[in-house]
Amino acid sequence: MTLTSLTRRSEAAARLAAAEVSAPAGPSAPAGPSAPAERSNRDADGLAVASFVLGLVGLLVMNLLLGPAAIVMAVIALARSTTRRGRALLGLALGIADLVVLAFLVTGNGVVAWNFGG
Repeated sequence: MTLTSLTRRSEAAARLAAAEVSAPAGPSAPAGPSAPAERSNRDADGLAVASFVLGLVGLLVMNLLLGPAAIVMAVIALARSTTRRGRALLGLALGIADLVVLAFLVTGNGVVAWNFGG
């Protein structure tokens, strides 16, 4: 990044800040600062739903991969204050259940590769 592009960015930021200050407050005003918060909330909601789905599917297949992925996504969604808190908590619980099911089946079979057939 060169000095010229840094000054252009700082000038653009200054113009944007001046436009936000001089803009009238009302229903026709642009979203401005609330747009990044809305996007972050939407991303957190998507993570909550994804953790729930991965945890649910992980009960049946690939629970070694999908369980930890569901747990990580649920924790990130909860850390980002998702509006779908219940779904994130279900994703967390299902991710943990995936690992419990895997441990139970591996203990019974004695190998990491398990199946339902005898």
